[in-house]
Amino acid sequence: MDSNKRYNSYPVWIVLFSNLVSLGIVALGFLIFLRFSILASLAYLLYFLFLEYRLLRFHCPDCFYYGKNCAFGHGRISALLFKKGDPVKFCAHSMTWKDMILDIMISLLPFLAGIILMIIEFDYFLLAATILILLLTTFGNNIIRGKFACRYCSQRDLGCPAEALFNKEKKEYHETAQ
Repeated sequence: MDSNKRYNSYPVWIVLFSNLVSLGIVALGFLIFLRFSILASLAYLLYFLFLEYRLLRFHCPDCFYYGKNCAFGHGRISALLFKKGDPVKFCAHSMTWKDMILDIMISLLPFLAGIILMIIEFDYFLLAATILILLLTTFGNNIIRGKFACRYCSQRDLGCPAEALFNKEKKEYHETAQ
């Protein structure tokens, strides 16, 4: 375990900041897909809601933060909708990059749509929105998870499939260096 303090319940400002990045990505994606049609935008929004439901229903009930503020506020929302699960079950999940594909698509689809639309007809708004999605997805999420979320997460100490996936390279490097 590292020496960082852990939050039993995250401060509201972290929850708000984390959600600004996530909702910023979704809002920009919605606006990009709106250039195709309202149906494309609504389908994208439904896809986002499906991902949120999947997380709240099948992962959050088993998390340490169930009923509390995780860095994204999902623990509290999940407790309002679903009954508590088993924390051992959360730790038993393993995660691969294949498991991340559906989540990656929330940024990748509007990014690719923005590029396609700019090829068809260049537009400065599309350029700005596409670049912003790229920046929020890479730098924004990296800052949120690296500086505010994962670093102070109590579930991490109990076992986190995402932490195991994202830090695999670091662990393998340290194991071979010793």
